[in-house]
Amino acid sequence: MSIGLRTLIYSNKVKIENVPVYSCSACERSEVLHDVKRDLSLLLRTLDDRPEMREIRFQEENELAFLMMEAMKRDRAHVPVEKIVEERINQLLDMLLLARSLGDESWVRELRQRLAQIARGSIAI
Repeated sequence: MSIGLRTLIYSNKVKIENVPVYSCSACERSEVLHDVKRDLSLLLRTLDDRPEMREIRFQEENELAFLMMEAMKRDRAHVPVEKIVEERINQLLDMLLLARSLGDESWVRELRQRLAQIARGSIAI
Protein backbone atom coordinates (compact mmCIF):
# COMPACT_ATOMS: atom_id res chain seq x y z
CA MET A 1 0.00 0.00 0.00
CA SER A 2 1.13 3.53 -0.70
CA ILE A 3 0.18 6.69 1.12
CA GLY A 4 -0.74 9.98 -0.46
CA LEU A 5 -2.89 13.07 -0.10
CA ARG A 6 -6.35 12.88 -1.63
CA THR A 7 -9.42 15.04 -1.97
CA LEU A 8 -12.54 13.64 -0.31
CA ILE A 9 -16.05 14.77 -1.16
CA TYR A 10 -18.65 14.95 1.62
CA SER A 11 -22.37 15.06 0.74
CA ASN A 12 -21.52 15.92 -2.86
CA LYS A 13 -20.84 19.49 -1.73
CA VAL A 14 -17.85 19.74 0.59
CA LYS A 15 -14.42 19.19 -0.90
CA ILE A 16 -11.85 18.22 1.74
CA GLU A 17 -8.39 18.53 0.20
CA ASN A 18 -5.13 16.87 1.25
CA VAL A 19 -6.45 14.04 3.41
CA PRO A 20 -3.80 11.34 4.03
CA VAL A 21 -5.05 8.10 2.46
CA TYR A 22 -3.60 4.62 2.07
CA SER A 23 -4.13 3.20 -1.42
CA CYS A 24 -3.62 -0.29 -2.80
CA SER A 25 -3.12 -0.37 -6.55
CA ALA A 26 -3.58 -4.16 -6.68
CA CYS A 27 -7.00 -4.26 -5.04
CA GLU A 28 -7.99 -0.65 -5.83
CA ARG A 29 -8.89 -0.06 -2.19
CA SER A 30 -8.33 3.21 -0.33
CA GLU A 31 -8.58 4.01 3.34
CA VAL A 32 -8.06 7.18 5.40
CA LEU A 33 -4.88 7.01 7.46
CA HIS A 34 -5.80 5.75 10.93
CA ASP A 35 -3.97 8.60 12.70
CA VAL A 36 -6.17 11.27 11.06
CA LYS A 37 -9.56 9.50 11.19
CA ARG A 38 -10.44 11.05 14.54
CA ASP A 39 -9.73 14.59 13.34
CA LEU A 40 -11.57 13.99 10.08
CA SER A 41 -14.60 12.70 12.02
CA LEU A 42 -14.54 15.77 14.27
CA LEU A 43 -14.39 18.01 11.23
CA LEU A 44 -17.33 16.24 9.59
CA ARG A 45 -19.39 16.63 12.79
CA THR A 46 -18.98 20.40 12.55
CA LEU A 47 -20.71 20.43 9.15
CA ASP A 48 -24.46 20.79 8.85
CA ASP A 49 -26.67 17.93 7.69
CA ARG A 50 -27.12 19.91 4.47
CA PRO A 51 -23.78 21.67 4.02
CA GLU A 52 -23.19 24.43 1.52
CA MET A 53 -20.64 23.98 -1.26
CA ARG A 54 -17.18 24.71 0.07
CA GLU A 55 -13.58 23.62 0.13
CA ILE A 56 -11.63 22.71 3.26
CA ARG A 57 -7.86 22.34 3.37
CA PHE A 58 -7.35 19.44 5.77
CA GLN A 59 -3.71 20.42 6.36
CA GLU A 60 -5.09 23.46 8.21
CA GLU A 61 -7.03 21.10 10.51
CA ASN A 62 -4.51 18.30 10.97
CA GLU A 63 -0.77 18.45 11.62
CA LEU A 64 0.04 15.10 9.99
CA ALA A 65 -1.54 16.31 6.76
CA PHE A 66 0.42 19.55 7.13
CA LEU A 67 3.68 17.64 7.64
CA MET A 68 3.01 15.42 4.63
CA MET A 69 2.39 18.50 2.48
CA GLU A 70 5.66 20.01 3.70
CA ALA A 71 7.59 16.80 3.00
CA MET A 72 6.17 16.61 -0.53
CA LYS A 73 7.23 20.13 -1.54
CA ARG A 74 9.92 20.07 -4.22
CA ASP A 75 12.18 22.48 -2.36
CA ARG A 76 12.01 20.23 0.73
CA ALA A 77 12.67 16.93 -1.08
CA HIS A 78 16.22 16.73 0.24
CA VAL A 79 15.22 17.48 3.85
CA PRO A 80 14.74 14.43 6.12
CA VAL A 81 11.20 14.00 7.45
CA GLU A 82 12.53 14.07 11.00
CA LYS A 83 13.93 17.57 10.39
CA ILE A 84 10.58 18.78 8.98
CA VAL A 85 8.78 17.41 12.04
CA GLU A 86 11.33 18.99 14.39
CA GLU A 87 10.99 22.37 12.67
CA ARG A 88 7.18 22.25 12.93
CA ILE A 89 7.25 21.26 16.61
CA ASN A 90 9.61 24.16 17.33
CA GLN A 91 7.35 26.52 15.39
CA LEU A 92 4.28 25.35 17.33
CA LEU A 93 6.15 25.65 20.66
CA ASP A 94 7.19 29.21 19.79
CA MET A 95 3.57 30.05 18.99
CA LEU A 96 2.50 28.39 22.26
CA LEU A 97 4.85 30.67 24.24
CA LEU A 98 3.39 33.69 22.44
CA ALA A 99 -0.19 32.55 23.02
CA ARG A 100 0.52 32.04 26.74
CA SER A 101 2.18 35.45 27.05
CA LEU A 102 -0.89 37.04 25.43
CA GLY A 103 -3.22 35.07 27.70
CA ASP A 104 -5.08 33.67 24.67
CA GLU A 105 -6.46 30.42 26.11
CA SER A 106 -8.30 29.33 22.96
CA TRP A 107 -5.09 29.65 20.93
CA VAL A 108 -3.19 27.75 23.65
CA ARG A 109 -5.76 24.92 23.43
CA GLU A 110 -5.52 24.84 19.62
CA LEU A 111 -1.72 24.67 19.70
CA ARG A 112 -1.77 21.91 22.32
CA GLN A 113 -4.19 19.95 20.12
CA ARG A 114 -1.84 20.39 17.14
CA LEU A 115 1.13 19.16 19.17
CA ALA A 116 -0.97 16.20 20.35
CA GLN A 117 -1.80 15.35 16.73
CA ILE A 118 1.91 15.11 15.97
CA ALA A 119 2.51 13.01 19.10
CA ARG A 120 -0.33 10.60 18.20
CA GLY A 121 1.00 10.23 14.66
CA SER A 122 4.69 10.06 15.51
CA ILE A 123 4.74 6.28 15.08
CA ALA A 124 3.38 6.70 11.52
CA ILE A 125 6.14 9.16 10.67
